[in-house]
Amino acid sequence: MTGKRLAHIAVAELGKLRTLPVAVMTTVGTAVIGALVAAALTAQLVDHGLPASAAAVTAQAVPFLQIGLILLGVLPMSHEHDGGQLRTTLTAVPRRGLLLAGKSIATLLCLALAASAAVGGVVAATALTGRLLDAPPAEDVAGQPVVGAAGYLVVVGLLAHAVALLVRSLIPALVGTLSLVLIVSPLLAGLTRHARWLPDRAARELYDPTDAVLTAATGTLVMLAWIALVGGIAAVLFVRRDP
Repeated sequence: MTGKRLAHIAVAELGKLRTLPVAVMTTVGTAVIGALVAAALTAQLVDHGLPASAAAVTAQAVPFLQIGLILLGVLPMSHEHDGGQLRTTLTAVPRRGLLLAGKSIATLLCLALAASAAVGGVVAATALTGRLLDAPPAEDVAGQPVVGAAGYLVVVGLLAHAVALLVRSLIPALVGTLSLVLIVSPLLAGLTRHARWLPDRAARELYDPTDAVLTAATGTLVMLAWIALVGGIAAVLFVRRDP
C-alpha cells in the first residue's frame, strides 16, 4: 500500500509542476538556450577551422544549462513554502516522510526530462549548425560525455532540491546554489586542488574527466554524498518542524 500511495503522491506532484508556468518555461527555455549556445559554439569552432564534436560542444554548454536545472530543482519545495501551500499539502498528505519522498521522485523525473531535452537540443543544434557551415568532420563520437552531461545536470538539480528543502525559500536556495557552482567552486579550483571535493567539481568528471584523482564513478559518489548529507539534514528538519 505504501508503494502505491507513494506513486500517487509522485504523480500528483508531477501534476503540480506541470501546471506551474515557471517550471514549464524553465524546462523549455533551458532547451532553447542550450541549442542557441551550441549553435554559437559550433560556429566559432568552424570559424577557426576546427571540428565541432557534440561531446566538446556539450561540455562547453553545460555551465549555461546548469542554471536552468538549478532553478528547476529549487522550485518544487520553495514554491510550497513561498506560496504558503505547504499546510494545504500536509492536510492532504499528513505523512511528511511520504510526501517528501513523492516530491523528490517527481523532482527527479522532471530534472531527468529537462536535462535530456537540454542536452538533446545541444547535440541536435551542433549537428545542424555543423552541416550548414560545412564543418570539418569530428573524429570522436558523442557518447559517454553527452550522457554524462545529462547526468551531471540531474545531480546538480538534485543538490539544489536538497538546498531548497533545507532553507525553505526560493531566493536563498537559488542564490546559494548558483553562487557555489558559478563563483565559489571556480575560485577555489584556482587556489587549491582540494576543490575537487566540492559537489559540482566532483560531478564534472561525468562529462569532463580531467581530474588526476577522481573518476566519473568516484566523482558521482562524492556528489551523491553531498546530496545525501544536505538532503538528510533537511529531511529530518522537514519531518520535525512546523510548516
